[in-house]
Amino acid sequence: MSKGHVTELSGGKPLRLTWIDALRVYAALGVVLIHTTTDFAGQPFEEATPGERVGPAVLRVVGELSGSELFFLFSLFLLAWKLDRRDMSWSTSALDQAKRLLIPFLAWTVFYAFFRLCKATEFNYSAAILAELSQVKSWVQYLVLGSAQYQLHFLPEFFLISLFVPLIRSGARYPLAGFFLVPALFVMNDVQGWLWGNIQDPNLRDYLLRAVKILCYTGYGLAAFALFGVWKRQLDKPASEAIARLAILSSIILFTGTLTYAGMLVAKGNWGIRPPTAFYAHFLMPVAVFSIFLGLQYWPWSPMYSRLARFSFGLYLVHPIFIDAIDIALHRSGLALDPTVMVVGKFTVAATLSFAFSVLIGRFAATAWLIGLGPVPLVTRFSERGAIGKGGGA
Repeated sequence: MSKGHVTELSGGKPLRLTWIDALRVYAALGVVLIHTTTDFAGQPFEEATPGERVGPAVLRVVGELSGSELFFLFSLFLLAWKLDRRDMSWSTSALDQAKRLLIPFLAWTVFYAFFRLCKATEFNYSAAILAELSQVKSWVQYLVLGSAQYQLHFLPEFFLISLFVPLIRSGARYPLAGFFLVPALFVMNDVQGWLWGNIQDPNLRDYLLRAVKILCYTGYGLAAFALFGVWKRQLDKPASEAIARLAILSSIILFTGTLTYAGMLVAKGNWGIRPPTAFYAHFLMPVAVFSIFLGLQYWPWSPMYSRLARFSFGLYLVHPIFIDAIDIALHRSGLALDPTVMVVGKFTVAATLSFAFSVLIGRFAATAWLIGLGPVPLVTRFSERGAIGKGGGA
């Protein structure tokens, strides 16, 4: 049943925002694209000529229209919607987020910590990984920083940001609070730069950098709740389309800023430090992209997006498996591909196989929880027993 900007699924299923489901699909594909724009060593094709690096550099900044920051934004928006519909205390919300995020995070951390040995063995650095796995401090970093694989940081970070809900939910009532994201990014850039230059202990520095990031990323929380506050006012179609037009213009301007980073990648062949314009353009882009989809909420989005979006988190979590597998296959084949051809090929294959694998995982109750599609079996049974023991059984 259509309700303007909300779609209600049949069979008593919860309401779906088809426009945000479309955003989730494209965001997941963007993350895969970002992570396929590197060579075997995870670098921006250092050995290639500047001309050969143009394609991968441009594709990377296109992929960065998405990124983990956009995942933070729409996940926090959905959390705001959930809290608006359900009367949940802070502790109940925190416990719910812990079950949904941290238990799968533990499972994926253990998996990826050892899975990396596959690529490490092929590229002759398995000794370094084995030495890392034998150290307690490495496992502490895996569990606190999500460093077992490059995409896992999202889960503990989102959990910690969600703990600030009592402070950031005011953004829903006062949408102007969303603009606090700008000074938050300014503080993050300045303080993290200072930490890099003044803290010599790399272990301590990593934790301090992450602490600053979590604190400043509450700015995305304020922005997400502010956007929810705007959406909740049920803007009519002309007002929504006006927001979309403004957001499109903002995205074009911000994308122009990110091209300076692409130029740096082309010229230097290393990640380096983002120029200030590219830094702020990159980190503000998620708000502009989100606003485009919010402004297009009355478009006739296909229900297909709601079906695909169920697996977007799975796509985010499993795609490194297939990127590594492709790297191993290409290395063994000895093929010398043009960097742009390599990126496009890796993206196409990795995105397709990751989606198929996510669907497979989601089909079984025993594994669906790994990608956020079902309750954790043992935790659910324990909770149910506790409820029955307290007279909570139906």
